[in-house]
Amino acid sequence: MVGASHPVPPAPGLPPSSVAAASPVVPSPRRPTENDGGSASERVRWWYESVLGWPTAPGEPVRLRTGVRFDVLDVPAGAGYATLERLGRAEQAERAQRAGRAERAGRAGSAGADGAGSPVPGFPVAVQGGRMLLLVAAGAAEELPGLLEWLEWGSLPLDLTTVGTGGLMDAPPAPEPGPAGLPPRPPERDGLRGAAVWLRPPVPGCEVGSSLPALSVPGCAGTALDLARLVHTLATQCHRVRLAASDPPRARPVARVG
Repeated sequence: MVGASHPVPPAPGLPPSSVAAASPVVPSPRRPTENDGGSASERVRWWYESVLGWPTAPGEPVRLRTGVRFDVLDVPAGAGYATLERLGRAEQAERAQRAGRAERAGRAGSAGADGAGSPVPGFPVAVQGGRMLLLVAAGAAEELPGLLEWLEWGSLPLDLTTVGTGGLMDAPPAPEPGPAGLPPRPPERDGLRGAAVWLRPPVPGCEVGSSLPALSVPGCAGTALDLARLVHTLATQCHRVRLAASDPPRARPVARVG
């Protein structure tokens, strides 16, 4: 019959099942590379959204949405460095005390078996233009005013601000893979000139939210730094920075001759 369709026989030497297997398959998305022509900002955006799962705002430069996965405490860099140093020393002292108690109790080497000897995980910290940005649990920005009042810091002017729901944070470049351990201060060409850089970057593959400082729940032993402890230390250091800036410069002693 004219116009009737006839089945097309498979090519010689191929089984009939190979015809169905030849249907086109859509490739899965892959990481953009420089060979793909992707810009640096596109690669940065991909790292935050696909690797960390952090939402970004459209447009350039790449900015992270706060109030979704984290909030930000914004303090002078000097106060921030002093806070991290003080908290680090306190953590080392507490770990030494726990180890000493375990040894005296005949449980040397087992302090971490029940989690009591586990160190507090580091939370992400960035620096930008003479400021330090400390990532804390989402919702902390709303808690800060009441927390400062409770800690008796509410009546003093502190250069301590927050970025929470609806805010944005400049996205630092994704950290380059390399040996563990970062320099204690960022390069002069980056954080101190206005571009945000990670001082303590988030770690892909880890649950960043579990390491963010948050208000502790009574009766619940968490692994993150307590937000009240962090805010109290930050407020103390911010107050010291403010007092140092307001003090008049000291006159140099003049040597007397004669």
